[in-house]
Amino acid sequence: MHVTHLSLADFRSYARVEVPLDPGVTAFVGPNGQGKTNLVEAVGYLATLGSHRVASDAPLVRMGADRAVIRAQVKQGERQQLVELELNPGRANRARVNRSSQVRPRDVLGIVRTVLFAPEDLALVKGDPGERRRFLDELITARSPRMAGVRSDYERVLKQRNTLLKTAALARRHGGRRGAPPARADSSVGADLSTLDVWDQHFARVGAELLAQRLDLVAAIQPLADKAYEQLAPGGGPVALEYKPSAPGEAHTRDDLFEQLMAALAEARKQEIERGVTLVGPHRDDLLLKLGQLPAKGYASHGESWSYALALRLASYDLLRAEGNEPVLVLDDVFAELDARRRERLAELVAPGEQVLVTAAVDDDVPHVLTGARYTVSGGTVERV
Repeated sequence: MHVTHLSLADFRSYARVEVPLDPGVTAFVGPNGQGKTNLVEAVGYLATLGSHRVASDAPLVRMGADRAVIRAQVKQGERQQLVELELNPGRANRARVNRSSQVRPRDVLGIVRTVLFAPEDLALVKGDPGERRRFLDELITARSPRMAGVRSDYERVLKQRNTLLKTAALARRHGGRRGAPPARADSSVGADLSTLDVWDQHFARVGAELLAQRLDLVAAIQPLADKAYEQLAPGGGPVALEYKPSAPGEAHTRDDLFEQLMAALAEARKQEIERGVTLVGPHRDDLLLKLGQLPAKGYASHGESWSYALALRLASYDLLRAEGNEPVLVLDDVFAELDARRRERLAELVAPGEQVLVTAAVDDDVPHVLTGARYTVSGGTVERV
């Protein structure tokens, strides 16, 4: 699979730009702040419905515009599709496939698949658990686009459950104040808890599905990550990935995970009501990254952390490719962050990819093995050399 044409309108710094793309390596070269990353960010957005740089869509719309459009022609085998996303901050985004069929934005997931290498990847090792959860969830969605709906359902149920817990917590505090009407407060708490029991069922059911997918992914990616780390840093491993659930247990089937979550919710109920927030579930889990016998976070050197982050991305690429749909590889200004040895090893490993998009400030930052098309990016223009 590869993108044959990228078109942007009012996206980031571009009022409009058209970029034809070939299979193989394409490098976008130019000084910082000229819009190189904006191009590959747009490709990544088509694959994940999100940016690797910002949490919301508003910064993606060019100043003065009220919407942005990302459009890409995608070829997979003999099949070609035109996918389009319209970004409308504060309103619902819109999507179309092949111009005529309007679909939900999440229905375009899977048309474009990407694996992104970026300086932000260091947070996979050194950052908080949310970075690792996002890594897992984006990858399970790339493997199975239907998981976008499961993730959306989980967020919806979690939000509703948190609202009920907060309401129950406030009612209980109100009932404890001198002069407050106890009967009314107790009645309110009881009603909230009755409703909460129903939402617990929904929460555990969708949470079990998400957990099952994460556990399956960790098992699949573990040997690939170990192999990739050895390729990047021979003799420096082994590496191990261990999923750390907030609802402890050894369950792996969906039914058993459901029961495990229900038991954890029941045990945490009193504390959750006191704090007004859901304390167990996939949104509280972590992925422990081990290097040798120690956690990578806090123990790995800067170079080892970089090798680990790159190994996770390479493992993601190998997994998706093995499952039949080779993703576009995106290397966003990553070579400037690496020493000469890691730079050359990474370049050799990704060079055979069906499509590799690279950004760099200067030509010398692009390893010689990555030969292919070159574009200069400057002042809002993108020109092929």
